[in-house]
Amino acid sequence: MQPSTGKQVHDGVENSQSGGSQPAPPLLSVVIPALNEEAGIAEIVRRVKATEDPLKEVGLRGVEVIVVDDGSRDRTADIVSRMPGVRLIRHDGNRGYGAAIKTGLRQARGELLAFLDADGTYPPERLSDLCVAILRHGADVAVGSRRSGADSRMPPVRRLGNLIWSSLVTVIGHRRCADPASGMRVLRRSALSRLYPLPDGLNFTPVMSTRSMHEGLAVVELPIPYSERRGRSKLSVVRDGTRFLKTILWTSLEYNPVKVLGLVGLLLFAMSLAAGMWLVLARMRGITTLGYWGVLAVFLALVLGVAGVSIYSLGVTFNFLVALFHHRPVRQGLLGGRLFERSLESYFGWAGLLAIAMGAALTATAMVLGSAGWEMSRLWLWLLGSALFLLVGLQFLISWILARVLEALAERDTLIQREMRDDTNRREGEPTSSSVKTVEQ
Repeated sequence: MQPSTGKQVHDGVENSQSGGSQPAPPLLSVVIPALNEEAGIAEIVRRVKATEDPLKEVGLRGVEVIVVDDGSRDRTADIVSRMPGVRLIRHDGNRGYGAAIKTGLRQARGELLAFLDADGTYPPERLSDLCVAILRHGADVAVGSRRSGADSRMPPVRRLGNLIWSSLVTVIGHRRCADPASGMRVLRRSALSRLYPLPDGLNFTPVMSTRSMHEGLAVVELPIPYSERRGRSKLSVVRDGTRFLKTILWTSLEYNPVKVLGLVGLLLFAMSLAAGMWLVLARMRGITTLGYWGVLAVFLALVLGVAGVSIYSLGVTFNFLVALFHHRPVRQGLLGGRLFERSLESYFGWAGLLAIAMGAALTATAMVLGSAGWEMSRLWLWLLGSALFLLVGLQFLISWILARVLEALAERDTLIQREMRDDTNRREGEPTSSSVKTVEQ
């Protein structure tokens, strides 16, 4: 038997651990999407090409520069076409920022892929640092972060927006993401299959950040300086900010629905409890006649209570459906980890029975008090509480039954493989995973 050479292959690049021939250094392909960037395209291309020697020093064999002209109406394409050592790809019309990057990535030859904006705001001189994070530290994606301590000239409005997106992605993904909209990144080619599909517009980068976190990719953020752009910005704060918000939420719903829907459901249920407590306190003070605010509190207590439980249950149901679709369990729940030994939805059955029992008890109490001569003005709170508990309890029971069915379906393939493996081991005389011992007669 020949001894192992200890080589590992990743993205077509051999990482030799001991012995054997030296692996071929990887190539870095840098994609530059450009739309009407005649003022600064030549400078940014020269700066990217100038990184070849620093890239070779950290273990790469060179850099491939790809400019994707996304339907420019100025001299952008003409300028690039006259520059040696640059691949120019032209779109017939404007397809979008993300579409231009994806076109470049499809044509790239490198084992490592990168992209950065054409307006000179991102420093290509830091590409070597991002590559080191991948080659030597095992990252799948390296992001140049404008919010990680380096000098940044980002406009205040965009800085505020980036803070909002960063907080949102961090809360949803349970991992810190300082700059989800950064337009300077390096990634392994193999990571693309886990990141796609990605949108064609300016929301390309926040969706990539969201997918990276939910796919469990190793992401490293390194601080970079951020400069003022050349020319007019193509980013609309309101329009693109709204688009960022929608795509981050929708992408998160594809992976961990209960994180978004569960938070909404708990918030609504908490508001229902607050309205209910206000009614209880009002009744304890002897108030039996409802004014405008009292009627509104009754409405909110009923509607928000049922809606909160329904939306939370919907998130749990979607999580099981996501697990069925991806053939693997959802990595994270509502809070990223369990507060209890069992999942929260496993208690839905008991919670439903308890709520229905309390609703029935309140109904019985109201009937007894009514037969004793109490007027409706004194019984309304009992009946309101009964209706709320009965509706919420019924929703809990329905959700518990549905969750159990979906859980059984999600675990079916795993259980089949386990039992088939045990059966095979039993026939071959090997130990099984069960604790039952077979005694021969």
